[in-house]
Amino acid sequence: MTTIAEITVTAADFALADTCQSTPELELRVESIAGEGHQPMPLIWFSNVDRETVESALADDPTVCEFRQLLTSSDGTERLYRLEYDSSVVDVCDCVFDYDGSILEASVSNGQWTLRLLFPRRESLSSAMGAIEGHEVTVDVRRMVEAGRNADLESSAALTEPQREAIAEAYRQGYYDVPREISLEELARELNISHQALSERLRRANRVLAGEQLNQPRGEIVRN
Repeated sequence: MTTIAEITVTAADFALADTCQSTPELELRVESIAGEGHQPMPLIWFSNVDRETVESALADDPTVCEFRQLLTSSDGTERLYRLEYDSSVVDVCDCVFDYDGSILEASVSNGQWTLRLLFPRRESLSSAMGAIEGHEVTVDVRRMVEAGRNADLESSAALTEPQREAIAEAYRQGYYDVPREISLEELARELNISHQALSERLRRANRVLAGEQLNQPRGEIVRN
């Protein structure tokens, strides 16, 4: 069944991190995700800084290949740009498109992107999130809902493939035993990923499973 999901990705792992960091007063508003084929070419309104500052930041941002101003608001406070992203950003977006997903909405605030995605099947969502994590990008599926349900986006109980692999291997190797049969560092070497990546993967997987058992939205779970 068609699934709509809301995910978050840090700008440092995705796009425009340098632009946001160099101009903290800058405000961004994504108008649409236009493009040719799978090439994402977003239309973004930039405000709260002058044109020279915006274009200097974009020119220095390694995730941006090209940019072009299209419009200026009537009061001159906002400027609409079409961006062409670097291949590193395109690769992450391709993880969505390759599984027949669509980017419905996108926004960036406080160094974090929020993307609203649509997939023809829930399994496609899980596969796409796994593919994104394969690019060493930390992704968090915040909410999801299946089309036809009269409900707000619900907390997700879907594990990505890398999360499922990590938690299954941790269980098999005795990471959850008392005492532990294997350390986090040893397990990370077994999976050929970094200690930090494995720690985050297990934490997110455990949070999904805990929410499923408690039958609570993720936002209601107390976090350490």
